Amino acid sequence: MKIGKLARRTGLTASAIRYYENVGLLLAPQRSGGQRRFPPDALHRVLLIRYANEMSFTLAEIKLTLSGVRDSSPVGVRWKKLAHRKIKDVNRTIASSQRLKSLLEHLLRCNCLSLQICVQRLSLSENLKHIRGHRAARPFQPRTA
Repeated sequence: MKIGKLARRTGLTASAIRYYENVGLLLAPQRSGGQRRFPPDALHRVLLIRYANEMSFTLAEIKLTLSGVRDSSPVGVRWKKLAHRKIKDVNRTIASSQRLKSLLEHLLRCNCLSLQICVQRLSLSENLKHIRGHRAARPFQPRTA
């Protein structure tokens, strides 16, 4: 399959496919008349690379997971290792997103009279405990010096 057809079928650009080839995610295809000719299984590999990249897997993680994998070889053990590592990352992201949501909800209710008061209320000391503890519905009190 020519690179243009592979690009159309995967929703990527030809340059992205060449990049994946350059970084070792795709094996260098055979050439015919100076044109790349990808084997049929390249379609599945490129779709997987694209999907994994959209799901925040790094290209290094994708490369490690796919290294030495052929279309017909079992991938379960590799996927499980990667999944365990990635679940920890996702849990950290979820916790961070929940803190951000609490902060934004507080900012929607902000009635601070000055930037100084607002910064005091959002300081990294005691007040963030309210956000982390999901008690953001309670108004923040300025810290006293």
